[in-house]
Amino acid sequence: MALTTKLIMRQGQSLVMTPQLLQAIKLLQFSNLELAAFVQEELERNPLLERAEDAPDPHEIMGVSDGQAGAESQNNLEFNDASDTDWSSDTFATDRGALEASLGTELSNTFEDDRVHATAEHHEMADSNGLSATSWSGSSSPSGDGEVANLEAYVAAELGLKDHLAGQLVLATTDAVERMIGHALIDSIDETGYLTEDIREIAERLGTAPELVEKILKKIQTFDPCGVAARNLAECLSIQLRERDRFDPAMQALVANLDLLAKRDLASLRKLCGVDDEDMLDMVAEIRRLDPRPGRAFGGAAIQPVVPDVLVQPMPDGSWHVELNSEVLPRILVNQTYATRVSRNKGNDADKTFISNCLQTANWLTKSLEQRARTILKVSSEIVRQQDAFFAHGVEHLRPLNLKTIADAIGMHESTVSRVTSNKFMTTPRGLFELKYFFTASIASHNGGDAHSAESVRFRIRQMIEQEDAGDVLSDDAIVARLKDSNIDIARRTVAKYRESLKIPSSVARRREKAMH
Repeated sequence: MALTTKLIMRQGQSLVMTPQLLQAIKLLQFSNLELAAFVQEELERNPLLERAEDAPDPHEIMGVSDGQAGAESQNNLEFNDASDTDWSSDTFATDRGALEASLGTELSNTFEDDRVHATAEHHEMADSNGLSATSWSGSSSPSGDGEVANLEAYVAAELGLKDHLAGQLVLATTDAVERMIGHALIDSIDETGYLTEDIREIAERLGTAPELVEKILKKIQTFDPCGVAARNLAECLSIQLRERDRFDPAMQALVANLDLLAKRDLASLRKLCGVDDEDMLDMVAEIRRLDPRPGRAFGGAAIQPVVPDVLVQPMPDGSWHVELNSEVLPRILVNQTYATRVSRNKGNDADKTFISNCLQTANWLTKSLEQRARTILKVSSEIVRQQDAFFAHGVEHLRPLNLKTIADAIGMHESTVSRVTSNKFMTTPRGLFELKYFFTASIASHNGGDAHSAESVRFRIRQMIEQEDAGDVLSDDAIVARLKDSNIDIARRTVAKYRESLKIPSSVARRREKAMH
């Protein structure tokens, strides 16, 4: 049988991931902040999109009739004639003599001498905006005596850690080279107050000796807050102890073995420090009074609060009312009036294609946002229905739940539910929760019956440990036994894993910690 080549035409169907479909999928998993940023970009890019609250009157877009325009023009002229404002060119005179005559005083009493020319230039640019000479004198620029006109903004401005250190550096040294090195070191200090860059790298970048950089670093380490510019935790604590005159040989040995202190191995620390139990407890208490993050007092990057996407409220009949948070839903409209007006104008093919694409994109975006909102509401409502016992009685009654259960109930794919629950938050009478919080693994019952949620088991473990006595610290085996008494079948390694996820130390470490108090 000979092999030959030939052309065959076939017809079939296939799913094509268009750019619009890909973007619609991304919209589902966007948080409300990411969605707001995306919508803002589209508003800036697409002239046919506008916010609902900013939508102008259609008459303003299409224009008014000639008679109306003439009447409005006449009204404006009558208003201007009736006013006492003199719109002559003398009002906006830009030469020094005319300005002093209009102000009734010398120009130096109103403006800085070195800003006179800038003032005149400003008045030339402000002529079309109707600004008078007195409007410029009230600006927020610094005055000649060093005072700032906008005093509230100056006082309300937060002082950052680096600015605080830079101010101290000016007083600590007058040498230009040392100040340059000091600023380089300050720039390498993070928000918690630690030096994040190696001394040798800074010295190599500045082309100077590492010894000189080390010398300036020691000087910066004497600045406020105490402990700043340390390279590690031990150095940070040492600086603070020296300031308190408490850095004796025993305390040096303790700071050099912080890993043993983290493990609460007080027996080994007593041998290394050569002190008794009472002195050891005093030293540990002294360490606890220190600040391991000296820079946090000056704040850091702006913290963006979590804004819920879904609101859940109880109803009088015992049910739950689920609604979307309208404050985080972008409200945008397609300006059909403007699109119609532009399409009527005669233009080239490129302009028509651009407007057509903008209109198509705008219509797609509004439909995608509406579909996104409906999907989030549908998934959230089903989650509330499945976890009704949690909302009514607490975390102990949280049921095991997976994505497939929600997807089958609302007729969607698991991947869609996964995207919807990513970076979305729900506020309830029991607090603010991420939607993914309600999806937990299942732990079987010991004697049969309904399974238990992994999150509810974690809650039980935390309760047991918080209620344990100092003389009866629960081991992981003891916790397993108590959970089996509560009809929860769980392995010891699972208990250890849940305990570590809750950042709870082992029974040995807890026993040592309780012995210290």
